[in-house]
Amino acid sequence: MTVEMVAPDWMHELVTAEQYATWTPEQCAGIEIVDGMILVSPSASKRHNRLARLLANSLDAAAGPDWNADTDFDVRLHDVPLNNRRPDVTVYRADTIDVAPTRPEHVLLVVEVVSPGSETTDRIVKAEQYARVGIQFYWRVEQAATGVPIVYTYVLDPAAGRYRDGEVFTGTVKLTAPFPIEVDLSQI
Repeated sequence: MTVEMVAPDWMHELVTAEQYATWTPEQCAGIEIVDGMILVSPSASKRHNRLARLLANSLDAAAGPDWNADTDFDVRLHDVPLNNRRPDVTVYRADTIDVAPTRPEHVLLVVEVVSPGSETTDRIVKAEQYARVGIQFYWRVEQAATGVPIVYTYVLDPAAGRYRDGEVFTGTVKLTAPFPIEVDLSQI
């Protein structure tokens, strides 16, 4: 016996910013909106979540009073068509904590922790989207087979509208920009 999978109607309809604004936090959890279409994300692994939390806590402590670092909330890249991404870690202006939606001009740095199934999206698609909207810094974290994460850092080249390669770190990240930070990720 075969079971036919039928996608619900809402998965075939474009979502507008106005519609999305009426949804509950529960309806918005675990999804991103790309070109008005809903993308459902599977739950991340404990290792992925721990890595994102460790990075967010370290970035938050290093950023000073003008910036916050948090996990699991939307960054509105465009209203039409609606594009909401949910980076694993976002560093944003502290004075915008109660401003919704969070927009690119509020954001200094986004971090994506690559998981099985998100490789192309995190390595190429999201980097291009974040660069196009002017987010200054992008970090991509690969969960290496050795267990020690590899962090690729990128800095926006505003003239080209894309990221240029920054430093690559294995285990310990030590940078002076966007602010001085040192974090040991080998403890994950």
